[in-house]
Amino acid sequence: MITREIMKDWIIEALHSMNGVGWPKDVAKYVWEKYEGDLKRSGGMLYTWQYDLRWAAQLLRRDGILKQVNKRTDKPWELN
Repeated sequence: MITREIMKDWIIEALHSMNGVGWPKDVAKYVWEKYEGDLKRSGGMLYTWQYDLRWAAQLLRRDGILKQVNKRTDKPWELN
């Protein structure tokens, strides 16, 4: 079962592959290319996974793993 906790790992993995920084759309593209099958088998999450991915990023910010963006949309996601 895919959860936001698992998605946190996917975000970290994606950002590591991008030298620690990437735009949300690029992280989503990485996740889709690598985990498409898992997402398709996840049931309802197939329809909400991009929202859930952004929520997982927010949890990573709260935990200090991602840098804060302070509600700005013109900043990429970046590992601390």
